[in-house]
Amino acid sequence: MSKREFQTEVSQLLQLIIHSLYSHPEIFLRELISNSSDALDKLRHLTLTDEAYKALPFNPRIDLELDEEKSTLTIADTGIGMNEEDLVSHLGTIARSGTKNFLSQLSGDAKRDSNLIGQFGVGFYSAFMVADRIEVVSRKAGEDKAWRWVSDGKSGFEIEPAERDVAGTTILLHFNEEGKQYANSWRLQEVVKKYSNHIAFPIFLTYDKSEWNEAEKKSDKVRTTEQVNAASALWRRPKSELTEEDYKELYKSISGDSRDPLFWFHTKAEGTLDYTTLFYVPAKAPLDLYQAEYKVGVKLYVKRVFIMDDSKELLPQYLRFIRGIIDSEDLPLNVSREILQQNRVLTSIRTASVKKILSELKNIATHQPEKYLEFITEYNRPLKEGLYGDYANRESLLDLVRFKSTKVDGLTGLADVKSRMKEDQKSLYYITGGSESLLRTSPLLEIYKKKDIEVLILDDDIDEIVFSGIDKYGDLELKAVNKASTSDDLKDEAEPDNAEALKPLLDKLKATLGDRVKDVRASVRLADSPSCIVSDEEEPSLQMQQMLRAMGQKDIPAPKPTLEINPDHEIVKKLLSRSDDAVTQDAAWMLFDQALLMEGVPLQDPAAFVQRLNRVLSLSI
Repeated sequence: MSKREFQTEVSQLLQLIIHSLYSHPEIFLRELISNSSDALDKLRHLTLTDEAYKALPFNPRIDLELDEEKSTLTIADTGIGMNEEDLVSHLGTIARSGTKNFLSQLSGDAKRDSNLIGQFGVGFYSAFMVADRIEVVSRKAGEDKAWRWVSDGKSGFEIEPAERDVAGTTILLHFNEEGKQYANSWRLQEVVKKYSNHIAFPIFLTYDKSEWNEAEKKSDKVRTTEQVNAASALWRRPKSELTEEDYKELYKSISGDSRDPLFWFHTKAEGTLDYTTLFYVPAKAPLDLYQAEYKVGVKLYVKRVFIMDDSKELLPQYLRFIRGIIDSEDLPLNVSREILQQNRVLTSIRTASVKKILSELKNIATHQPEKYLEFITEYNRPLKEGLYGDYANRESLLDLVRFKSTKVDGLTGLADVKSRMKEDQKSLYYITGGSESLLRTSPLLEIYKKKDIEVLILDDDIDEIVFSGIDKYGDLELKAVNKASTSDDLKDEAEPDNAEALKPLLDKLKATLGDRVKDVRASVRLADSPSCIVSDEEEPSLQMQQMLRAMGQKDIPAPKPTLEINPDHEIVKKLLSRSDDAVTQDAAWMLFDQALLMEGVPLQDPAAFVQRLNRVLSLSI
């Protein structure tokens, strides 16, 4: 017998699961049955597609056997099985890169944390919540040898040769005090129906059933085996036959989420292509939503045969929060991940599925605005990613994303902003480049407030990247208020042009600031502030340039914004009448630096700023 130590992360994980997640221990059965189902899926696929496996006997089933006296439960399957190397890598180490994140994601909220177990693929270890000893006997399909893995969840594990008649895995749980509640046939059936009723393979429970003996007028225990799940491909049944509970049960069994989904979309397409899709939106965003190695949530079936659940080709990346199933009649059973990338059938299904999801979301936004607000609170940002990458569906996505605004509390859509436009308004306006508080106090908004024009507050760090490439919403132009050309919309023909009178001062300010600015000009967008900075259309804002540098893009040239000054401001009027070049030079830098500060951009030389501030203060006191 070979004695092995657990990998460090496994030991930490076991301690956390055993000591912190006791409020939700029933998930152990969900996880072990799910693992058995995956093993059966894999072997069925091989027997249909791989010549080396086609001759193997395949009788797919999952068997639960309860011994109430000994307080043990056996979970056995006829799936693909494991050899010695697999047992070590799957049960002794954490192989999946994202799983280590499980440890850092735990919150201390037992119900929430138990929900993570399925999401992070560490389900087997949840069995140690209810068992103080676990034995695993497994034989890999196509191999003669079987192996036994034994552990108490504390001191590592042991591996030795064993016997098993057919391929598959048997797990024997010796229940601890916490687990004894599951040494009960009624309780086991309840848990199976709650989490695993729609697992595609039959689940049988063998137990001692009480039957009334009429002759002896007493109840006898009779050893009985019964199927305890529906074992149906629920998604292939007509919607009219399904209840809300059916949909919710299936969601929980395929997602590992203990919460109900927010909503779901069930589609059966017939015609050129025959396929069925059932997509769910989780109530809460998956915890790995913004990780590069996110877990794919959509399973691919062909004619009800499971093919894969880790292909990122099934839906675009921005819809990675979707959970569910695609079942095609037209794909080959031996389709590989590489073939999927160029497969026309899958491309058509994917295109139609995206349109279906977006149209259903639009329908919910229109008819169930409160429900849609729950959705957008979790998934606004991924939809914005779609705006950047999915040009074909950009118009639909523009209707779905939501924004903060200078006119309304909470979030609003572009259609609503359009409905509130002023009669003479030429475009829809937005501001990017910082936190919400910074943007709301920006001098760039002053003229819009004065003219009662709504401006969208785009404070998400991806907003500027996304919206720099979007110039229209329908037939309306979308314009950033921190771009130089936007001020052309604000010119009032009745107001006199001050540019000529200001020219000597503008020339002085520009000469003082030198190559720190592209230009200095009179502003039509300022009402109360003396100055502001704007960028050219093709240039990122100063905030964006800072962010790009922080991300490692060192070759970005130093920013050269345009400084705009307010001709009607008292400071500017006084400067026009001053002949003291030293004061004008200090004022030039002060106007520029304060405009930078209002944009949230740190000053290059704070010491020089303080010196100028002190000189100006001494003149005014």
